Amino acid sequence: MEPTDWLLTATERGNPAVRLDARRGEAAWSRGNDVRPLVHGAAYFSELLAALRAQRPGDLCLFTDWRGDPDERLDGEGTEIARILGDAARRGVIVKGLIWRSHLDRFRFSATENRHLGTEIEAAGGECLLDMRVRPGGSHHQKYVVLRHPGRPERDVAFVGCTDLCHSRRDDAAHHGDPQALPIADAYGPHPPWHDIQLAVRGPAVGDIEACFRERWDDPAPLTRSPFTRLRQLAHHEDTDAAPLPPQLPDPPPCGTQTVQVLRTYPRRLVHGYDFAPDGERSIARGYLKALRRARALIYLEDQYLWSTHVVRWFAAALAANPRLRLIAVVPSYPEQDGRLSLPMNLVGRIAALDQLRAAGGDRVAVYGLENHAGTPVYVHAKVCVIDDVWAAVGSDNVNLRSWTHDSELCCAVVDETVDERHPYDPGALGDGARRFARELRLTLAREHLDLGPAGDDHGPDPLCDPEGVFRAFAASAEALDAWHAGGRRGSRPPGRLRAYRTPELHRAVAALSTPAYRLLVDPDGRPLGLRRRNAY
Repeated sequence: MEPTDWLLTATERGNPAVRLDARRGEAAWSRGNDVRPLVHGAAYFSELLAALRAQRPGDLCLFTDWRGDPDERLDGEGTEIARILGDAARRGVIVKGLIWRSHLDRFRFSATENRHLGTEIEAAGGECLLDMRVRPGGSHHQKYVVLRHPGRPERDVAFVGCTDLCHSRRDDAAHHGDPQALPIADAYGPHPPWHDIQLAVRGPAVGDIEACFRERWDDPAPLTRSPFTRLRQLAHHEDTDAAPLPPQLPDPPPCGTQTVQVLRTYPRRLVHGYDFAPDGERSIARGYLKALRRARALIYLEDQYLWSTHVVRWFAAALAANPRLRLIAVVPSYPEQDGRLSLPMNLVGRIAALDQLRAAGGDRVAVYGLENHAGTPVYVHAKVCVIDDVWAAVGSDNVNLRSWTHDSELCCAVVDETVDERHPYDPGALGDGARRFARELRLTLAREHLDLGPAGDDHGPDPLCDPEGVFRAFAASAEALDAWHAGGRRGSRPPGRLRAYRTPELHRAVAALSTPAYRLLVDPDGRPLGLRRRNAY
Protein backbone atom coordinates (compact mmCIF):
# COMPACT_ATOMS: atom_id res chain seq x y z
CA MET A 1 0.00 0.00 0.00
CA GLU A 2 1.20 3.49 -0.87
CA PRO A 3 0.02 6.55 1.08
CA THR A 4 -1.40 7.94 -2.17
CA ASP A 5 -3.86 5.04 -2.23
CA TRP A 6 -5.71 6.66 0.68
CA LEU A 7 -4.31 10.18 1.16
CA LEU A 8 -4.47 13.25 -1.06
CA THR A 9 -1.49 14.33 -3.09
CA ALA A 10 -0.56 18.02 -2.97
CA THR A 11 -2.34 18.55 -6.30
CA GLU A 12 -5.44 16.69 -5.13
CA ARG A 13 -5.78 19.08 -2.18
CA GLY A 14 -7.18 21.54 -4.73
CA ASN A 15 -5.69 24.70 -3.23
CA PRO A 16 -2.56 25.90 -5.11
CA ALA A 17 -2.07 28.77 -2.62
CA VAL A 18 -1.72 26.49 0.42
CA ARG A 19 1.59 26.79 2.26
CA LEU A 20 1.16 23.58 4.20
CA ASP A 21 2.40 21.08 1.63
CA ALA A 22 5.29 23.27 0.45
CA ARG A 23 6.91 22.94 3.88
CA ARG A 24 7.89 19.37 3.06
CA GLY A 25 8.89 19.61 -0.58
CA GLU A 26 5.26 19.27 -1.73
CA ALA A 27 4.68 16.11 0.34
CA ALA A 28 1.07 16.30 1.49
CA TRP A 29 1.53 14.33 4.74
CA SER A 30 4.12 13.55 7.41
CA ARG A 31 5.41 10.15 8.50
CA GLY A 32 6.68 8.94 11.86
CA ASN A 33 4.01 10.38 14.15
CA ASP A 34 2.59 9.09 17.41
CA VAL A 35 -1.18 9.65 17.55
CA ARG A 36 -3.33 8.72 20.55
CA PRO A 37 -7.10 9.14 20.80
CA LEU A 38 -8.33 10.86 23.95
CA VAL A 39 -11.92 9.70 24.21
CA HIS A 40 -14.09 12.18 26.13
CA GLY A 41 -13.39 15.68 27.32
CA ALA A 42 -12.24 14.65 30.80
CA ALA A 43 -9.34 12.62 29.38
CA TYR A 44 -8.37 15.43 27.01
CA PHE A 45 -8.67 18.20 29.59
CA SER A 46 -6.57 16.28 32.12
CA GLU A 47 -3.77 15.74 29.60
CA LEU A 48 -3.97 19.33 28.33
CA LEU A 49 -3.75 20.64 31.90
CA ALA A 50 -0.59 18.66 32.64
CA ALA A 51 1.02 19.76 29.37
CA LEU A 52 0.22 23.45 29.96
CA ARG A 53 1.52 23.37 33.53
CA ALA A 54 4.80 21.85 32.29
CA GLN A 55 5.51 24.74 29.90
CA ARG A 56 8.40 27.09 30.69
CA PRO A 57 9.26 30.68 29.79
CA GLY A 58 9.82 30.95 26.04
CA ASP A 59 7.62 27.96 25.20
CA LEU A 60 4.75 28.49 22.77
CA CYS A 61 1.02 27.83 23.23
CA LEU A 62 -1.22 28.36 20.19
CA PHE A 63 -4.93 27.53 20.21
CA THR A 64 -8.10 27.96 18.18
CA ASP A 65 -11.63 27.60 19.48
CA TRP A 66 -15.27 27.87 18.42
CA ARG A 67 -16.44 28.59 21.96
CA GLY A 68 -14.38 29.21 25.07
CA ASP A 69 -15.80 29.59 28.58
CA PRO A 70 -13.17 31.19 30.83
CA ASP A 71 -14.46 29.42 33.95
CA GLU A 72 -14.58 25.90 32.46
CA ARG A 73 -12.54 23.64 34.74
CA LEU A 74 -10.05 21.29 33.17
CA ASP A 75 -9.84 19.12 36.29
CA GLY A 76 -11.51 20.55 39.40
CA GLU A 77 -11.33 23.77 41.40
CA GLY A 78 -8.52 26.10 40.42
CA THR A 79 -8.09 24.69 36.90
CA GLU A 80 -10.32 27.13 35.03
CA ILE A 81 -9.07 27.41 31.44
CA ALA A 82 -8.60 31.19 31.58
CA ARG A 83 -6.61 30.85 34.80
CA ILE A 84 -4.38 28.07 33.43
CA LEU A 85 -3.66 29.93 30.19
CA GLY A 86 -3.17 33.15 32.15
CA ASP A 87 -0.73 31.48 34.55
CA ALA A 88 1.24 30.20 31.56
CA ALA A 89 1.42 33.70 30.04
CA ARG A 90 2.47 35.24 33.38
CA ARG A 91 5.42 32.88 33.71
CA GLY A 92 6.65 33.74 30.21
CA VAL A 93 4.96 31.23 27.91
CA ILE A 94 4.00 32.83 24.59
CA VAL A 95 0.21 32.33 24.50
CA LYS A 96 -1.67 33.17 21.28
CA GLY A 97 -5.30 32.36 20.60
CA LEU A 98 -7.76 32.66 17.72
CA ILE A 99 -11.37 32.44 18.89
CA TRP A 100 -14.40 32.81 16.67
CA ARG A 101 -16.03 36.13 17.51
CA SER A 102 -19.45 34.41 17.33
CA HIS A 103 -22.88 35.66 16.38
CA LEU A 104 -24.98 37.51 18.94
CA ASP A 105 -25.88 35.79 22.21
CA ARG A 106 -29.57 36.45 21.62
CA PHE A 107 -29.35 33.67 19.02
CA ARG A 108 -27.87 31.24 21.60
CA PHE A 109 -24.26 31.75 20.59
CA SER A 110 -21.20 32.65 22.65
CA ALA A 111 -20.06 36.18 21.84
CA THR A 112 -19.85 37.24 25.50
CA GLU A 113 -18.00 34.14 26.70
CA ASN A 114 -15.50 34.23 23.86
CA ARG A 115 -14.78 37.90 24.48
CA HIS A 116 -14.29 37.31 28.22
CA LEU A 117 -11.85 34.45 27.63
CA GLY A 118 -9.82 36.65 25.29
CA THR A 119 -9.86 39.55 27.77
CA GLU A 120 -8.55 37.42 30.63
CA ILE A 121 -5.75 35.98 28.51
CA GLU A 122 -4.74 39.45 27.28
CA ALA A 123 -4.73 40.78 30.85
CA ALA A 124 -2.22 38.08 31.80
CA GLY A 125 0.15 38.97 28.97
CA GLY A 126 -1.05 36.63 26.23
CA GLU A 127 -2.79 37.63 23.02
CA CYS A 128 -6.19 36.47 21.85
CA LEU A 129 -7.94 37.69 18.69
CA LEU A 130 -11.68 37.43 18.11
CA ASP A 131 -11.74 36.27 14.51
CA MET A 132 -14.78 36.87 12.29
CA ARG A 133 -13.04 36.34 8.94
CA VAL A 134 -15.78 34.00 7.76
CA ARG A 135 -18.60 33.90 5.25
CA PRO A 136 -21.87 35.54 6.31
CA GLY A 137 -23.53 33.16 8.75
CA GLY A 138 -20.33 31.12 9.05
CA SER A 139 -17.97 30.32 11.89
CA HIS A 140 -14.41 29.34 12.70
CA HIS A 141 -15.08 25.83 13.94
CA GLN A 142 -11.49 24.59 14.32
CA LYS A 143 -10.58 23.28 17.81
CA TYR A 144 -6.90 22.56 18.41
CA VAL A 145 -4.00 23.43 20.71
CA VAL A 146 -0.32 23.39 19.69
CA LEU A 147 2.40 23.36 22.37
CA ARG A 148 6.04 23.87 21.31
CA HIS A 149 9.14 23.74 23.52
CA PRO A 150 12.42 25.21 22.19
CA GLY A 151 15.23 22.80 23.02
CA ARG A 152 12.75 20.13 24.17
CA PRO A 153 11.08 18.88 20.97
CA GLU A 154 10.19 15.59 22.63
CA ARG A 155 7.53 17.52 24.57
CA ASP A 156 5.93 19.08 21.49
CA VAL A 157 2.30 18.07 21.06
CA ALA A 158 -0.84 19.13 19.21
CA PHE A 159 -4.33 18.32 20.45
CA VAL A 160 -6.73 18.14 17.49
CA GLY A 161 -10.37 17.16 17.32
CA CYS A 162 -13.87 18.23 18.21
CA THR A 163 -13.65 19.30 21.86
CA ASP A 164 -14.08 23.00 22.65
CA LEU A 165 -12.60 24.62 25.75
CA CYS A 166 -16.05 25.30 27.12
CA HIS A 167 -18.93 24.12 29.27
CA SER A 168 -20.53 20.68 28.79
CA ARG A 169 -17.37 19.10 27.34
CA ARG A 170 -15.81 17.63 30.51
CA ASP A 171 -17.56 14.27 30.60
CA ASP A 172 -16.10 10.76 30.83
CA ALA A 173 -17.09 7.19 29.96
CA ALA A 174 -19.71 7.09 32.74
CA HIS A 175 -21.56 9.88 30.92
CA HIS A 176 -23.00 11.73 33.88
CA GLY A 177 -22.36 15.04 32.09
CA ASP A 178 -20.23 18.08 32.88
CA PRO A 179 -21.20 19.82 36.15
CA GLN A 180 -20.69 23.08 34.21
CA ALA A 181 -23.33 22.50 31.56
CA LEU A 182 -24.86 24.39 28.67
CA PRO A 183 -28.60 23.95 28.11
CA ILE A 184 -29.58 21.93 25.05
CA ALA A 185 -32.75 19.96 24.23
CA ASP A 186 -34.77 18.89 27.27
CA ALA A 187 -34.31 15.19 26.49
CA TYR A 188 -30.67 15.41 27.64
CA GLY A 189 -31.47 16.79 31.10
CA PRO A 190 -29.74 19.58 33.05
CA HIS A 191 -26.25 18.07 32.65
CA PRO A 192 -26.23 16.57 29.17
CA PRO A 193 -24.10 13.41 28.86
CA TRP A 194 -21.51 14.23 26.20
CA HIS A 195 -19.51 11.94 23.88
CA ASP A 196 -16.43 13.57 22.37
CA ILE A 197 -12.90 12.83 21.16
CA GLN A 198 -9.59 14.61 20.67
CA LEU A 199 -6.26 13.38 19.28
CA ALA A 200 -2.89 13.89 20.95
CA VAL A 201 -0.43 14.17 18.06
CA ARG A 202 3.35 14.02 18.48
CA GLY A 203 5.99 14.05 15.77
CA PRO A 204 6.41 16.03 12.53
CA ALA A 205 2.65 16.58 12.10
CA VAL A 206 2.81 19.05 15.01
CA GLY A 207 4.66 21.38 12.62
CA ASP A 208 1.89 21.03 10.03
CA ILE A 209 -0.80 21.92 12.55
CA GLU A 210 1.23 24.88 13.77
CA ALA A 211 1.60 26.04 10.16
CA CYS A 212 -2.22 26.05 9.87
CA PHE A 213 -2.44 28.34 12.89
CA ARG A 214 0.19 30.66 11.44
CA GLU A 215 -1.71 30.96 8.15
CA ARG A 216 -4.75 32.27 9.99
CA TRP A 217 -2.75 34.41 12.43
CA ASP A 218 -0.86 36.13 9.61
CA ASP A 219 -3.96 36.66 7.44
CA PRO A 220 -3.80 40.38 6.47
CA ALA A 221 -7.59 40.71 6.19
CA PRO A 222 -9.32 42.67 8.97
CA LEU A 223 -10.83 40.56 11.74
CA THR A 224 -14.31 41.72 10.77
CA ARG A 225 -16.00 43.61 7.93
CA SER A 226 -18.93 44.76 10.07
CA PRO A 227 -18.88 48.47 11.06
CA PHE A 228 -21.00 47.65 14.12
CA THR A 229 -18.52 45.04 15.28
CA ARG A 230 -15.67 47.51 14.76
CA LEU A 231 -17.47 49.93 17.03
CA ARG A 232 -17.75 47.20 19.66
CA GLN A 233 -14.04 46.50 19.25
CA LEU A 234 -13.30 50.14 20.02
CA ALA A 235 -15.74 50.22 22.94
CA HIS A 236 -14.18 47.13 24.54
CA HIS A 237 -10.59 48.13 23.65
CA GLU A 238 -10.13 44.83 21.85
CA ASP A 239 -6.84 43.75 20.35
CA THR A 240 -7.28 43.73 16.56
CA ASP A 241 -3.65 43.59 15.40
CA ALA A 242 -1.82 40.27 15.47
CA ALA A 243 1.67 40.71 16.93
CA PRO A 244 4.39 38.79 15.07
CA LEU A 245 4.92 35.20 16.11
CA PRO A 246 8.43 33.91 16.80
CA PRO A 247 9.93 31.98 13.86
CA GLN A 248 8.59 28.46 13.56
CA LEU A 249 10.86 25.82 15.04
CA PRO A 250 11.94 22.78 13.01
CA ASP A 251 9.37 20.02 13.08
CA PRO A 252 9.67 17.57 15.99
CA PRO A 253 11.57 14.41 15.04
CA PRO A 254 9.77 11.18 14.11
CA CYS A 255 8.55 9.24 17.14
CA GLY A 256 5.93 6.77 15.94
CA THR A 257 4.46 4.82 13.06
CA GLN A 258 1.49 6.92 11.96
CA THR A 259 1.30 8.90 8.73
CA VAL A 260 -0.82 12.02 9.29
CA GLN A 261 -2.45 14.26 6.71
CA VAL A 262 -3.89 17.58 7.87
CA LEU A 263 -7.13 18.36 6.03
CA ARG A 264 -9.05 21.63 6.19
CA THR A 265 -12.15 23.46 5.07
CA TYR A 266 -12.08 27.14 4.20
CA PRO A 267 -14.95 28.76 2.32
CA ARG A 268 -14.59 31.05 -0.67
CA ARG A 269 -14.92 34.54 0.76
CA LEU A 270 -16.00 37.13 -1.78
CA VAL A 271 -14.40 40.09 0.04
CA HIS A 272 -10.96 39.90 1.69
CA GLY A 273 -10.56 36.25 0.75
CA TYR A 274 -7.98 34.12 2.54
CA ASP A 275 -4.57 34.73 0.97
CA PHE A 276 -3.73 31.07 1.68
CA ALA A 277 -7.02 29.83 0.14
CA PRO A 278 -8.40 32.50 -2.23
CA ASP A 279 -10.98 30.10 -3.70
CA GLY A 280 -11.40 28.29 -0.39
CA GLU A 281 -10.13 24.83 0.46
CA ARG A 282 -12.20 21.67 0.64
CA SER A 283 -9.52 19.07 1.35
CA ILE A 284 -11.68 17.48 4.08
CA ALA A 285 -14.34 16.73 1.47
CA ARG A 286 -11.74 15.61 -1.05
CA GLY A 287 -10.02 13.40 1.53
CA TYR A 288 -13.30 11.69 2.38
CA LEU A 289 -14.21 11.19 -1.28
CA LYS A 290 -10.86 9.54 -2.02
CA ALA A 291 -11.12 7.24 1.00
CA LEU A 292 -14.76 6.36 0.27
CA ARG A 293 -13.83 5.23 -3.24
CA ARG A 294 -11.63 2.59 -1.60
CA ALA A 295 -14.22 1.44 0.98
CA ARG A 296 -15.14 -2.25 0.62
CA ALA A 297 -16.03 -3.72 4.05
CA LEU A 298 -17.03 -1.21 6.78
CA ILE A 299 -17.54 2.51 7.21
CA TYR A 300 -17.72 3.30 10.93
CA LEU A 301 -18.99 6.81 11.59
CA GLU A 302 -19.68 8.90 14.68
CA ASP A 303 -21.13 12.28 13.85
CA GLN A 304 -23.04 15.11 15.46
CA TYR A 305 -25.21 15.74 12.40
CA LEU A 306 -24.98 13.32 9.44
CA TRP A 307 -27.15 15.31 7.11
CA SER A 308 -27.08 16.91 3.64
CA THR A 309 -27.91 14.76 0.65
CA HIS A 310 -25.15 16.58 -1.25
CA VAL A 311 -22.59 15.04 1.10
CA VAL A 312 -24.23 11.74 1.98
CA ARG A 313 -24.59 10.83 -1.71
CA TRP A 314 -20.89 9.88 -1.71
CA PHE A 315 -21.41 7.41 1.14
CA ALA A 316 -24.50 6.12 -0.68
CA ALA A 317 -22.49 5.70 -3.89
CA ALA A 318 -19.91 3.60 -2.07
CA LEU A 319 -22.66 1.39 -0.61
CA ALA A 320 -24.32 0.96 -3.99
CA ALA A 321 -21.05 0.09 -5.72
CA ASN A 322 -19.88 -2.49 -3.15
CA PRO A 323 -22.39 -5.13 -2.05
CA ARG A 324 -20.16 -6.26 0.86
CA LEU A 325 -19.87 -2.76 2.30
CA ARG A 326 -21.63 -1.94 5.58
CA LEU A 327 -22.11 1.38 7.33
CA ILE A 328 -22.51 1.88 11.09
CA ALA A 329 -23.35 5.40 12.22
CA VAL A 330 -23.62 6.67 15.81
CA VAL A 331 -25.48 9.98 16.07
CA PRO A 332 -27.39 12.00 18.69
CA SER A 333 -30.82 10.53 19.36
CA TYR A 334 -32.28 14.06 19.37
CA PRO A 335 -31.06 17.35 17.90
CA GLU A 336 -29.54 19.76 20.41
CA GLN A 337 -32.30 22.30 19.64
CA ASP A 338 -35.93 21.37 20.15
CA GLY A 339 -37.80 24.63 19.53
CA ARG A 340 -40.89 24.82 17.32
CA LEU A 341 -38.88 26.38 14.49
CA SER A 342 -35.40 24.97 15.15
CA LEU A 343 -36.41 21.31 15.55
CA PRO A 344 -37.85 20.82 12.03
CA MET A 345 -34.86 22.65 10.51
CA ASN A 346 -32.54 20.23 12.30
CA LEU A 347 -34.55 17.13 11.31
CA VAL A 348 -35.31 17.67 7.64
CA GLY A 349 -31.71 17.19 6.49
CA ARG A 350 -31.17 14.11 8.69
CA ILE A 351 -34.33 12.42 7.40
CA ALA A 352 -33.39 12.98 3.74
CA ALA A 353 -29.82 11.81 4.32
CA LEU A 354 -30.83 8.57 6.05
CA ASP A 355 -33.44 7.84 3.37
CA GLN A 356 -30.67 8.18 0.78
CA LEU A 357 -28.29 5.88 2.67
CA ARG A 358 -30.93 3.21 3.24
CA ALA A 359 -32.03 3.33 -0.38
CA ALA A 360 -28.45 2.57 -1.40
CA GLY A 361 -27.48 0.07 1.31
CA GLY A 362 -30.71 -1.36 2.71
CA ASP A 363 -30.08 -3.49 5.78
CA ARG A 364 -26.33 -2.91 5.40
CA VAL A 365 -26.91 0.53 6.98
CA ALA A 366 -27.35 0.71 10.76
CA VAL A 367 -27.80 3.95 12.72
CA TYR A 368 -27.71 4.20 16.52
CA GLY A 369 -28.03 6.66 19.34
CA LEU A 370 -26.44 6.33 22.78
CA GLU A 371 -27.72 6.46 26.35
CA ASN A 372 -26.04 6.25 29.74
CA HIS A 373 -26.91 3.59 32.29
CA ALA A 374 -29.62 5.80 33.77
CA GLY A 375 -31.38 5.87 30.40
CA THR A 376 -30.53 9.50 29.59
CA PRO A 377 -29.56 10.05 25.94
CA VAL A 378 -25.90 10.88 25.33
CA TYR A 379 -25.24 13.82 23.02
CA VAL A 380 -22.84 12.58 20.34
CA HIS A 381 -20.48 15.47 19.54
CA ALA A 382 -17.69 13.24 18.17
CA LYS A 383 -16.62 13.49 14.54
CA VAL A 384 -14.90 10.19 13.68
CA CYS A 385 -14.72 8.08 10.55
CA VAL A 386 -12.89 4.75 10.16
CA ILE A 387 -12.90 2.99 6.78
CA ASP A 388 -11.93 -0.67 6.45
CA ASP A 389 -9.70 -0.36 9.56
CA VAL A 390 -7.11 1.44 7.40
CA TRP A 391 -8.02 5.15 7.15
CA ALA A 392 -9.19 7.06 10.20
CA ALA A 393 -10.18 10.71 10.46
CA VAL A 394 -10.86 12.79 13.58
CA GLY A 395 -11.47 16.52 13.52
CA SER A 396 -13.86 19.40 13.99
CA ASP A 397 -15.82 18.63 10.81
CA ASN A 398 -19.25 17.02 10.67
CA VAL A 399 -20.75 15.10 7.78
CA ASN A 400 -22.69 17.98 6.30
CA LEU A 401 -22.35 20.69 3.68
CA ARG A 402 -21.52 23.40 6.22
CA SER A 403 -18.47 21.52 7.48
CA TRP A 404 -17.32 20.45 4.01
CA THR A 405 -17.67 23.88 2.36
CA HIS A 406 -18.76 26.80 4.55
CA ASP A 407 -17.04 27.02 7.96
CA SER A 408 -13.37 26.69 8.81
CA GLU A 409 -12.54 23.15 9.93
CA LEU A 410 -9.44 21.08 10.64
CA CYS A 411 -9.11 17.30 10.64
CA CYS A 412 -6.32 14.71 10.83
CA ALA A 413 -6.47 11.66 8.56
CA VAL A 414 -4.29 8.89 9.97
CA VAL A 415 -2.90 5.79 8.25
CA ASP A 416 -0.68 3.61 10.42
CA GLU A 417 2.39 1.92 8.94
CA THR A 418 1.91 -0.89 11.49
CA VAL A 419 -0.24 -3.72 10.17
CA ASP A 420 -2.71 -5.19 12.66
CA GLU A 421 -2.22 -8.96 12.82
CA ARG A 422 -5.69 -9.83 14.10
CA HIS A 423 -8.20 -11.55 11.84
CA PRO A 424 -9.48 -10.43 9.38
CA TYR A 425 -6.08 -9.28 8.19
CA ASP A 426 -7.36 -7.39 5.15
CA PRO A 427 -11.04 -6.44 5.52
CA GLY A 428 -11.20 -4.55 2.25
CA ALA A 429 -9.46 -7.35 0.30
CA LEU A 430 -7.40 -4.78 -1.61
CA GLY A 431 -4.07 -5.86 -0.17
CA ASP A 432 -3.87 -2.92 2.24
CA GLY A 433 -4.07 -4.93 5.45
CA ALA A 434 -5.83 -3.67 8.56
CA ARG A 435 -3.81 -0.98 10.34
CA ARG A 436 -3.26 -0.79 14.08
CA PHE A 437 -4.37 2.81 14.77
CA ALA A 438 -7.61 2.73 12.77
CA ARG A 439 -8.67 -0.67 14.06
CA GLU A 440 -7.85 0.07 17.70
CA LEU A 441 -9.70 3.40 17.54
CA ARG A 442 -12.80 1.69 16.20
CA LEU A 443 -12.57 -1.12 18.76
CA THR A 444 -12.11 1.32 21.65
CA LEU A 445 -15.30 3.14 20.71
CA ALA A 446 -17.22 -0.08 20.04
CA ARG A 447 -16.22 -1.64 23.36
CA GLU A 448 -17.45 1.38 25.27
CA HIS A 449 -20.79 1.40 23.46
CA LEU A 450 -21.20 -2.34 24.09
CA ASP A 451 -20.07 -2.14 27.75
CA LEU A 452 -17.12 -4.42 27.08
CA GLY A 453 -13.73 -4.12 28.73
CA PRO A 454 -10.47 -3.90 26.77
CA ALA A 455 -9.49 -7.01 24.85
CA GLY A 456 -6.89 -9.02 26.73
CA ASP A 457 -4.71 -10.50 23.99
CA ASP A 458 -3.88 -8.08 21.18
CA HIS A 459 -3.21 -10.96 18.82
CA GLY A 460 -6.04 -13.23 19.87
CA PRO A 461 -9.38 -13.52 18.08
CA ASP A 462 -11.75 -10.63 18.62
CA PRO A 463 -15.16 -10.89 16.91
CA LEU A 464 -15.40 -7.08 16.83
CA CYS A 465 -12.48 -6.95 14.39
CA ASP A 466 -14.67 -8.59 11.78
CA PRO A 467 -16.97 -6.07 10.01
CA GLU A 468 -19.80 -8.60 10.02
CA GLY A 469 -19.14 -9.44 13.68
CA VAL A 470 -19.28 -5.85 14.93
CA PHE A 471 -22.35 -5.15 12.76
CA ARG A 472 -24.15 -8.09 14.42
CA ALA A 473 -22.91 -7.17 17.91
CA PHE A 474 -24.24 -3.60 17.64
CA ALA A 475 -27.59 -4.85 16.31
CA ALA A 476 -27.99 -7.45 19.06
CA SER A 477 -27.05 -5.02 21.83
CA ALA A 478 -29.43 -2.32 20.63
CA GLU A 479 -32.25 -4.84 20.11
CA ALA A 480 -31.89 -6.14 23.69
CA LEU A 481 -31.83 -2.65 25.20
CA ASP A 482 -34.75 -1.45 23.08
CA ALA A 483 -36.77 -4.51 24.15
CA TRP A 484 -35.96 -3.85 27.82
CA HIS A 485 -37.25 -0.30 27.50
CA ALA A 486 -40.35 -1.46 25.59
CA GLY A 487 -41.06 -3.96 28.35
CA GLY A 488 -41.17 -1.28 31.02
CA ARG A 489 -37.56 -1.72 32.17
CA ARG A 490 -38.39 -4.86 34.15
CA GLY A 491 -35.50 -7.01 35.28
CA SER A 492 -31.82 -6.30 34.92
CA ARG A 493 -30.81 -3.75 32.36
CA PRO A 494 -28.98 -5.42 29.45
CA PRO A 495 -25.36 -4.33 28.94
CA GLY A 496 -24.63 -1.75 26.31
CA ARG A 497 -25.56 1.84 25.54
CA LEU A 498 -26.80 1.56 21.96
CA ARG A 499 -30.36 2.38 20.93
CA ALA A 500 -31.62 1.91 17.39
CA TYR A 501 -32.11 5.36 15.86
CA ARG A 502 -35.75 5.85 14.95
CA THR A 503 -36.03 8.22 12.02
CA PRO A 504 -38.53 10.89 13.07
CA GLU A 505 -41.48 11.81 10.89
CA LEU A 506 -42.20 15.30 9.67
CA HIS A 507 -45.46 16.31 8.09
CA ARG A 508 -44.90 16.98 4.41
CA ALA A 509 -45.95 20.62 4.76
CA VAL A 510 -43.64 21.16 7.74
CA ALA A 511 -40.74 19.61 5.84
CA ALA A 512 -41.42 21.80 2.81
CA LEU A 513 -41.56 24.96 4.93
CA SER A 514 -38.41 24.02 6.87
CA THR A 515 -36.23 23.11 3.89
CA PRO A 516 -35.37 26.67 2.72
CA ALA A 517 -34.32 27.68 6.25
CA TYR A 518 -32.34 24.45 6.59
CA ARG A 519 -30.43 25.16 3.39
CA LEU A 520 -29.85 28.84 4.12
CA LEU A 521 -29.16 28.81 7.88
CA VAL A 522 -28.46 25.29 9.12
CA ASP A 523 -26.46 23.73 6.28
CA PRO A 524 -25.32 26.45 3.85
CA ASP A 525 -23.02 25.92 0.87
CA GLY A 526 -19.68 27.76 0.75
CA ARG A 527 -18.53 26.56 -2.69
CA PRO A 528 -18.02 28.67 -5.80
CA LEU A 529 -21.00 28.53 -8.16
CA GLY A 530 -19.30 26.25 -10.69
CA LEU A 531 -18.58 23.60 -8.06
CA ARG A 532 -22.13 23.82 -6.75
CA ARG A 533 -23.53 23.13 -10.20
CA ARG A 534 -21.39 19.99 -10.52
CA ASN A 535 -21.70 19.02 -6.84
CA ALA A 536 -17.90 18.89 -6.81
CA TYR A 537 -15.40 19.97 -4.18
